[in-house]
Formats: sequence, structure tokens, C-alpha cells
Amino acid sequence: MGPELIALLMFAAMMLMLLTGQRVFGAIGFVATVSALLLWGEGGYEMPFSAAFKLFNWYPLLTLPLFIYMGYMLSESGIASDLYRAFHVWFGPLKGGLAVGTIGLMVVISAMNGLSVAGMAIGASIALPEMLRRGYDKIMITGVIQAGSSLGILVPPSVVLVLYGMIARQPIGQLWLAGVFPGLLLAGLFMLYIIIRCRIQPQLGPPLPAEERQIPMREKLKLLRAGITPLLIFFSMTGLFLMGITSLVESSAVGATGATLAALFKGRLSRQVMEDTLRKSVGVSCMFMWVILSALCFGAVFDGLGAVKAIESLFIERWGLSPWGILVMMQLSYLLMGTFLDDTAMLVIVAPLYVPLVISLGFDPIWYGVLYTITCQVAYMTPPFGYNLFLMRAMAPPEISLLDIYRSIIPFVMVMIVGLALVTLFPQIALWLPNQYYGK
Repeated sequence: MGPELIALLMFAAMMLMLLTGQRVFGAIGFVATVSALLLWGEGGYEMPFSAAFKLFNWYPLLTLPLFIYMGYMLSESGIASDLYRAFHVWFGPLKGGLAVGTIGLMVVISAMNGLSVAGMAIGASIALPEMLRRGYDKIMITGVIQAGSSLGILVPPSVVLVLYGMIARQPIGQLWLAGVFPGLLLAGLFMLYIIIRCRIQPQLGPPLPAEERQIPMREKLKLLRAGITPLLIFFSMTGLFLMGITSLVESSAVGATGATLAALFKGRLSRQVMEDTLRKSVGVSCMFMWVILSALCFGAVFDGLGAVKAIESLFIERWGLSPWGILVMMQLSYLLMGTFLDDTAMLVIVAPLYVPLVISLGFDPIWYGVLYTITCQVAYMTPPFGYNLFLMRAMAPPEISLLDIYRSIIPFVMVMIVGLALVTLFPQIALWLPNQYYGK
């Protein structure tokens, strides 16, 4: 049996396990371990064992629980709510202004958390009810929340880019910097779409009433203080890291400590806040740890099998695809998988195959990491089975139906595809900042 067929059988077995409702790490790890035993006998025990110790020796892994803790602490302590109030006042007079402000809020939340789920939870609980009360179109603002939350895995400190760096063996600092301009580009495109759409159809996003707009400038400036704390935390964390003063792990500790002190100084560090933050942080962190472990096991089997070389030979020698043709095929596979898998699962399933292939074709793996994050976000916001769609349905009020959610995301998916095309055609959007900083 050739390596291509074995690889196909492994993928088929893994998909079958996932369709039975098994946890992602269980399905991937089980298929990897059984495949190793069947292919190499008792010696196959060494592959998952070696992969496990490779994980335990990977020092940057300590950043994950600290970044996750930081995001949940800022959310649970209400600092994110204060920030939305500032956006509400400053952008409210503009047609569609609250929706534009929500995108701004999502950018800041992304810079504090690094997870799209946290951004959606904050948007759905804080921004969505307020915009509905103000007469905003429910379909448009549902799309705003989903699109804005997608920035969480692109803007640093992106947890998903950390995972990509670990699995692809790429420097985290370069990946973070590579995500800055593409993330801001997408946020700008979202805002531009909202402004244009609400100019054409003002009823979709009415401005605040005149009496609410007549707030003294002194009060408006006072509200801006809500943004000082998150920005100080973000710049102290990433700034110290990029200046070489702290390591990646130390910078994550700075962020976690800063978030805790901010909650303490605001008088919101209660026992309940700490308990909720720790419980959620531990749960999400453990999930990521198991997923990474199973991914390393799966990748070890593929390395031993020679499947990467076999697939490269299939694409180039048998099918005669150009490097760009292969890249397009890989991106399309993400769109397909994204209809029933989340970003982490997609990464651990195909990264062991795709990243070596990308490097062998002459593409920059840092740039490809940015393409991956954008593509998988487009994928699981796409009907009929997009992962984000069902998260939104679980968090939305009863008056917003699943059909509304499906309709809401279509224009934002089109905007994201435009952003993806721009980053694909002009790689320097992603690579200019890391190249400048690291002197390439």
C-alpha cells in the first residue's frame, strides 16, 4: 500500500471519528496512535511518546494559558464594557456609527485576548443588545459581530498564530507582526462597508438622537480613559517583547499581571471574577494542550510515512500544477473543512502536510500563516455549517433566527475575500513590518 493511500485512509478515519461527535484531540490522537502501531508494530509506541515530550519541552507553550487568562480577566472584570461606552459616544452620531464602533471594540478586544470566541461573546452580550435597542437592522449587526470577532485570531497577540508557530516551527514574533496590517486592513474594510451601506440605506443604522449627542467635550474626553488601560497592557506586553527586554513567555506574564492589576485598581477583582476567569482559562488552555499534543502525534506519523513528499509529487509531477495552483487548492481545502471544523482543528490536521509543501514551493511560511488565518475565518463563517454561525446562534437573542445569521454574514465574507486577495497578491502587506523590524 502506497503512502498516498495510507494518508487518504488516515484522513478518512479521522473524519469518520469527528463525525461521531468525538473530541478533536481524541479523534486525531487515536488515528495517529493506531496508525503508528499498524505501520511499525511495537516500535510505533515511540512516536506519540516522543511527540508528547517534544510538547513538554516546548517553552513558548507557557504563553497560551497566560494570554487566555489575560483576555478573560479583562472581559469578566467589565473593562471591555467601559471601552464600548467610549466607542458608543464617539461614533454614535455617525450613520452606522455604533456598528463602526463595535468593529473598533473588536480590534481592541483582539489585541487583549487573541481568541475569536471571546470577541464574539463580548460583542453579543454588550454591543448587540444596545444596537437592537437603537433600531439597527438585526441582520446587519449580527454580521458585524461575527466579522469583528474574526479579527481575534489575526491581530496580536493571536493565540492561533502562536499555535501555527509551534506546529510550523516559525518565530512567534514575526507571525505577530505579520498579522498587524492584514488585521487592520480587514477592520478598515469592514468599517468602510458599514459606512457606505448605511449611507445608501440610513434605516439600517440610524445615528444617535440629537439629545444624546449633546455631550460636553469634557465628558467625551473623560470616556476615552476607558481605552487607556487596555492599550497600556497591550503596548507594555508586545512592546517589551519586540524591544528584546522580555521573552515571549515573560511578555505573556506581563499581560496577565497587567490585566489583574487593572481589575484590582478599578475595584472589580472579586472572588467571583477570579473564579470565573480561572475556570474558563484552565478549560480553554487544557483543550489547546491536548489538541497540540494530538497534532504532533499525527505529524510524526506523516513524517515517518513520507506522505509529505508523496503529496508534493502528486501535485507537481502527476497533476502538473504550478506553485500558485497548489496554493489555491490548499486554500480551497480550508474553505471546505471550515464548514464543519474550527480553526485549531484545521491547523492541526493539515499543517504537517501543508507547511513543508509551502516551504518547498518557495513561499514564505510567515506569509502563509497569515493566509491560513484569514482563509479559515472565511471558512467557518460560511453557510451551511460554519462553526461561527452556530456560536452566534447560541449567543443571539430569540428574535434573531438562524436564517438571519446566514444572511448577515454574506457581505462580510465577500469583504474578507477581498482582503484575502489583497494579502495574497501583495505579500508585503503582511511581510513588510516583520521584515523591517527584524532587518530582513
